[in-house]
Amino acid sequence: MSILDGYEPFVGRGTLDELRLLGRQLQGRRVITVNSTAVGGGVAEILNRMVPLCHELGIDIRWDVIKGGEDFFAVTKRMHNALHGKHEAFGAHEYDVFRDTTRRNLAEMDLDADIVFIHDPQPAGLIEERRANRGRWVWRCHIDLSAPQRDVWEFLAQYVSRYDAAVFSAPQFAAQLSLPQALITPSIDPLSDKNRELTQSEIDQVFERLRIPRDKPIITQVSRFDRLKDPVGVIAAFRLAQRYNDCRLVLAGGGATDDPEGPAVLAAVHEAANGDPDIHVLELPPTAHIEINAIQRGSTVILQKSLKEGFGLTVSEALWKGKPVIAGAVGGIPLQVTHRYSGILTHTVEGTGFWIRQLLNAPDFARRLGENGREHVRTNFLLTRHLRDYLLLFLFLEHADQRTIELS
Repeated sequence: MSILDGYEPFVGRGTLDELRLLGRQLQGRRVITVNSTAVGGGVAEILNRMVPLCHELGIDIRWDVIKGGEDFFAVTKRMHNALHGKHEAFGAHEYDVFRDTTRRNLAEMDLDADIVFIHDPQPAGLIEERRANRGRWVWRCHIDLSAPQRDVWEFLAQYVSRYDAAVFSAPQFAAQLSLPQALITPSIDPLSDKNRELTQSEIDQVFERLRIPRDKPIITQVSRFDRLKDPVGVIAAFRLAQRYNDCRLVLAGGGATDDPEGPAVLAAVHEAANGDPDIHVLELPPTAHIEINAIQRGSTVILQKSLKEGFGLTVSEALWKGKPVIAGAVGGIPLQVTHRYSGILTHTVEGTGFWIRQLLNAPDFARRLGENGREHVRTNFLLTRHLRDYLLLFLFLEHADQRTIELS
């Protein structure tokens, strides 16, 4: 059985036939996709699952990762924060670091392809390598650009404006650009270790290995230790709920090679936890997919209390397990959660604490939220839909001068 056939129980035969039809139009095309890290974060996870499917459809795709030193990733992390709206001081030095690292990568990379697919700000400058009349270039933005710091966005836009198309995860992220823009939401893979079904024995073994008692309801947030994920705020909300309901909190996450702020955030989390035996802070490697899966399945309520968010795939991951989710009403999260139907949207620590108590005390309501959320993810946020959207985008770029594209 092919890899693609494994998705039939979730999406049906018709969806797979459509993917194969689109794939036939792109067979033999050379595609290069570039991001900033091979492990850690949603972009790497999606590419890890999508690239083999593209190969199966006959597309000659290669995945490269931009290389950089600590100074480069410190600059691009601050750039990430600034594009999310946090003020950061940027000057000639920071921009020189970005340009110099881009030039070093260009000297080593082969970017001659029919489609060059660049993810996020870190490798955006690779457009300098674009050759006249050769290939189409796409910039894929996974972050919230609704209110960026102006000078940082103007610097980045000098590169982005030279692409053939830009892709964003939510309508409000779209920017003022003189090129076509597409809305393509991210996705989860129901067959991956992070999302596949687990037996009760597998779940129990993970909790035993991680030494998390299951004698009380478990509240969980899974995310990188990043200030924008507000793990310290999660602890504050948990303490509000803990006054009324005896429960445990699990903060499970790790870092990524392109995020140098992680250790400082993790230290702040430990300080806020202050040795509370009901708060379990787990620093997990990027490959701990089964552990994350089991923790989510063994939790009573799952949080994603982001202050800013590109999309927040951990929300769809939790909903896929049929769990009630309380999440910040920011970025792409409202695309995944309809308040009081497929989850709960909150804006404050106090609101998050209130809804934790409500869901712990109303298990039938919590169960219905989880059921509705899982169906919403099945319909909208699985990998096969994501792949279809990318294939359609590639076809659009190949036939941009035509009003109608015929598929045979």
